[in-house]
Amino acid sequence: MVKQLSKGLLTNYGRSLAYVALHFNRLPHHISIDELNAYFYRSTEVEGKSISYFKHAVFALRFWFRILGMEDAAIKLPSIKKNQTLPVVLSKQECKQLFKAPPSFKHRYLLAFAYAAGLRMNELRLIKISDVDVNRKCIHIRQGKGKKDRYVVLSKLLADRLGMYLAEVNPQVYLFEGLTPGQPMGERSIQYVINEALKRTDIKKSASMHTLRHSYATHLLEAGTDLRYIQELLGHSHSKTTEIYTHVSTKSIKNIKSPFDDLDNY
Repeated sequence: MVKQLSKGLLTNYGRSLAYVALHFNRLPHHISIDELNAYFYRSTEVEGKSISYFKHAVFALRFWFRILGMEDAAIKLPSIKKNQTLPVVLSKQECKQLFKAPPSFKHRYLLAFAYAAGLRMNELRLIKISDVDVNRKCIHIRQGKGKKDRYVVLSKLLADRLGMYLAEVNPQVYLFEGLTPGQPMGERSIQYVINEALKRTDIKKSASMHTLRHSYATHLLEAGTDLRYIQELLGHSHSKTTEIYTHVSTKSIKNIKSPFDDLDNY
C-alpha cells in the first residue's frame, strides 16, 4: 500500500497524523472514533480550521488504520463530501490567444504542448526528448499519475515545429528544461509562464496549467470524441472522473434556444 503512494502524499499524511497524535498525546490507533469525531467537529466548527485540514486528517487516519488492519475504524471516520464544482475551461479562441502571448518561443511551445496533449503539470515537466515520436505522432508518458505509462497524440503542428524548437532552445535531456541543462523545469517556473501569458491577454477566467488539460478534454468531447478514448488519453482510472467534462461541454446546449429570444418586443 505504501509503495503506491507518492513521497509528497506520504509526507502530508505523516504531518496530519502528527497533529492529531500531538493533540491527544497518543498514537492515532489509541484514540477512539468518538474522540476523533469530536475533535474534527471542534476543529472545523469552533476553531475555524479549513476543510482542507479536515480532509487531509481523515484521509491520513484511514490510511493509518488500514495499514494496521483496522478496517472497522477506517470506515467509521466521518465521510468527506466532494464539492460539486466544475473546472474552468478556455474556449478555442482563448487558447489561441494564450499560446501567442509569450514573447519567448520556448514558452509559446510549452503552453501549446501542454494543451495539445492534455498533460498534467508533472507529466509535462518530465517528458524527455526521446519520449516524443515524430514519425508515429505520439508521446510516451512515463509513470503518470498512479505510476502508469500511456501514449498520447502528438499534434502535427507541434511535430512540424519540433526541429525548430530543439535547434533554438537546445534542451539536453528533457523537452522543457530549467536554467540547469539536463534538469526539468520546476512547477513554479511553468506556472509563472502561464501567469505572465495570461497578463498579456484579455482573458478574465481564473486559469492555471491544469485549465489547459480541462480545455483539451472538453474540446475533444465537443468535437465528438468518444468519452472512453478521452479517458484513455487523460490517463483516468475511472470513467466517472472523465464524465465531468460532459457538464462543461457546450455542444448540446448551443442547440437550445432561450425562451427570452421569443420576446420580440422587449
